[in-house]
Amino acid sequence: QVQLGESGGGSVQAGGSLRLSCVVSGYTYSVNCMGWFRQAPRKEREGVAAIYSGGGSTDYADSVKGRFTISQDNAKNTVYLQMNSLKPEDAAVYYCAAGWETGGTCKRIANQFRYWGQGILVTVSS
Repeated sequence: QVQLGESGGGSVQAGGSLRLSCVVSGYTYSVNCMGWFRQAPRKEREGVAAIYSGGGSTDYADSVKGRFTISQDNAKNTVYLQMNSLKPEDAAVYYCAAGWETGGTCKRIANQFRYWGQGILVTVSS
């Protein structure tokens, strides 16, 4: 089993920054694809960013390109989502997700992720 623990959420004004962290524990060797998803009230879940642990390739939603950065620290079994220039429309519950990908890349496709965190709230005020 794999457990995911998110931290770093909170409230920020538009234009501000937050960094989300996701610590991976348990059978960490069984996952090589990490992602961040979000869901705002009355909206569908959206894949925000993903990273392939094997080579570090990344995938971003168009809505966050240039503002958000996903990264990993393998020594700490931690994945980060640095969020800059936050907008009110970025407000949502953010979920960390983990899975195993055999294709060498990792995409923001929810059904490719087997393990999910509890979610963490990000609020952006205008």
